[in-house]
Amino acid sequence: MNKELIINSHPTEVDIVLLEDKKLVELHKEQRNNNYVVGDIYLGKVRKVIPGLNAAFVDVGYEKDAFLHYLDLGPKVSSLIKYIKLALSAKLQNTSLENFVIEKDIDKLGKITSVLTMNQPILVQVAKEPISTKGPRVISELAFPGRFLVLVPFSDRVSVSQKIKSIDERNRLKRLVQSIKPKNFGIIVRTLAENKNVAELDNDIKDLVDKWNKSIKALQSAKPPEKIFGELDRTSTILRDLLNESFNSIHINDVTLFDYTRNYIKSIAPEKNRYC
Repeated sequence: MNKELIINSHPTEVDIVLLEDKKLVELHKEQRNNNYVVGDIYLGKVRKVIPGLNAAFVDVGYEKDAFLHYLDLGPKVSSLIKYIKLALSAKLQNTSLENFVIEKDIDKLGKITSVLTMNQPILVQVAKEPISTKGPRVISELAFPGRFLVLVPFSDRVSVSQKIKSIDERNRLKRLVQSIKPKNFGIIVRTLAENKNVAELDNDIKDLVDKWNKSIKALQSAKPPEKIFGELDRTSTILRDLLNESFNSIHINDVTLFDYTRNYIKSIAPEKNRYC
């Protein structure tokens, strides 16, 4: 199968088109200067707690407050809140979770009022970008996606993408990741990890842990509302997720974006740089 990526830059947006054997299979539009990209992490402040919605509105610096539902807090939110308090009070010894005591999971059927209060600082991750008159939709179950793996703080669970069909391969990947993952970090094994060796997976984990460490260092001196981690732009995210041995060519109409994309490809898959 011939896979092509077409990146068409306009003054206000970037169109990203994926073709397979010359047929359109995906179309993405990325607005330029969008400061609230899916995956970005903010230190926000709870503005309102709405028991009737079982949700809260969080100030993340956007003109409209972000919406955070109880079900999007994640089961480990008590551990996150505890960690935030330590970081903001300068009592955090280091960014590692090695010796951090994980709190009990919250009740799946619980109430937002038992977890959040007005003016409380909270780390949130953009799950849906703001549109029209609505602010961003956010979650507090943080995740740091890499090329092969996704790092989930305050968890020890390892799960493998259902798209990897081989039971033997799924078990192999699970064993490998369990042997190299840091304590109190969960891992989601992505489809692109199939047939990868331990060195490649370990490098991905180290890169993701480094992102976590940098985020927490930023958190320690942050004041809400403030971004502490910026996810890749949509173009780089698509490249990260799609680039594999069946990916053939990339066509770009913007010199600056071309240079950026080529450098990104060099960093994640230098053998593919000839296609760009």
